[in-house]
Amino acid sequence: MIVRAGIRLGVDVGSVRVGVARSDQAGVLVLPLETVPRDRRGQDLRRIVALVREYEAIEVVIGLPLHLAGGEGESARMARSFGRALKRRLPKTRVCLVDERLSSNQAHGRLTEAGLSQAQQRMIVDQVAAQVILEQALASERATGLPPGEPIEKVSPDERNGSE
Repeated sequence: MIVRAGIRLGVDVGSVRVGVARSDQAGVLVLPLETVPRDRRGQDLRRIVALVREYEAIEVVIGLPLHLAGGEGESARMARSFGRALKRRLPKTRVCLVDERLSSNQAHGRLTEAGLSQAQQRMIVDQVAAQVILEQALASERATGLPPGEPIEKVSPDERNGSE
């Protein structure tokens, strides 16, 4: 099947950094894009919003780090919170959460295969994890014909005015 036309951003939310990747217009090629430092004052969110606007992205796919058994912990709550905060800033853009179990392991594996040292990997592993997340989301869309993940729909009035 064919995926919807339009550039998407993949996002890997961490406690220190946010990895970002982008797809091409056809949703075939996914490339690492940028590592954004986490910032409690919202600079990280502003940078992601700027990237969405710069690339005219139709969707932001955020990795949801579930436990191997499928449960959610603190990292998943952080990803959901980041997604809601991003949706408040991008009400017309589809923002969704996708299962990202083992994406960081896959990213490290790719970088090790490419011959990068641990120090070199540290600089870009978050971007490559975002790449893995977005590739998996696009593969899901090709397989099912449906947009991937769990969409973050409306943000309640309480959430719209609050901070997370």
